[in-house]
Amino acid sequence: MLSSVSTFLSAIVDYAGFFPPAQLSLKAAMANYAQYHASPDAWMLGRFVLPASHLEEFIALLPTFPLAQWPLSIVISQDFEPVLSRVQSLAAHNPAIALQALEFPPLTATEITALDLLPQVETFFEIPLDQDLTPYLDVLHHQGASAKIRTGGITAAAFPSAVQLYEFIFACAQAQVSFKATAGLHHPIPGEYPLTYEPESEVTTMPGFLNVALASALVYWQKITSEAGLSLLQEQSADQFLLTDSAISWNQHQLSLPELAIARKQIFRSFGSCSFVEPIAGLQAMQLLSKPEPQTRQELSSKKI
Repeated sequence: MLSSVSTFLSAIVDYAGFFPPAQLSLKAAMANYAQYHASPDAWMLGRFVLPASHLEEFIALLPTFPLAQWPLSIVISQDFEPVLSRVQSLAAHNPAIALQALEFPPLTATEITALDLLPQVETFFEIPLDQDLTPYLDVLHHQGASAKIRTGGITAAAFPSAVQLYEFIFACAQAQVSFKATAGLHHPIPGEYPLTYEPESEVTTMPGFLNVALASALVYWQKITSEAGLSLLQEQSADQFLLTDSAISWNQHQLSLPELAIARKQIFRSFGSCSFVEPIAGLQAMQLLSKPEPQTRQELSSKKI
């Protein structure tokens, strides 16, 4: 594997198998995560994304899996302060839980300011793209928190345009606020893909996680114009990406290994995906990763396990 690939994509996929469109049972999602954690692809696996409302069920299932510690990103959707206190207490008393991140739905800037954030826990607030980003990002910068962008869903309308995506990335870089993406980034480069796993699923154009990550890094290092950044976000030709052991470039816009590592820490943190297999398979199709033995490339899909 190229050093540029391992540096730039390390722990980039937060596994969210419990969420649509996969929408597995919690037990099935946990089984997948444990399997991925023991696989050769574990270097690319980030946190296990879990709704706070299912934390007790998660704890009850822990003894059935061999994984000693679970790095969690907890999604809190309501009753923020009481739930935050409960999450903190449960995590503190269970050595199998490594509480690494919290994710919140869209809130007002005032509501974000009022929350007492947990120290040493990365906190992401979803930012609505149809509103002025500046007051949100100003608050996040002041709070030391991160942003979250929704990059897709189970309907075509859930996907932001390339312009919206670029404007968000640029605004985050300007405000010095890192972000994660959620949904819609199952594939390395953009293309026409099914919205769900149903046989007659509608197909729509989806963004690519390699494009988003690379555009974010180039914007962070001020190495790309707005016009070129928009073109990069829509680039569908794998041949236009040049990856060597020491750098990644697109259309003569190059980032060195140290620049890639810093960009992952300072701008694009990760993306949530209900599939871990598809991002890996996409990189294999681009010949950026070697293909493992067939029996190791599996993903549970049953909702009843």
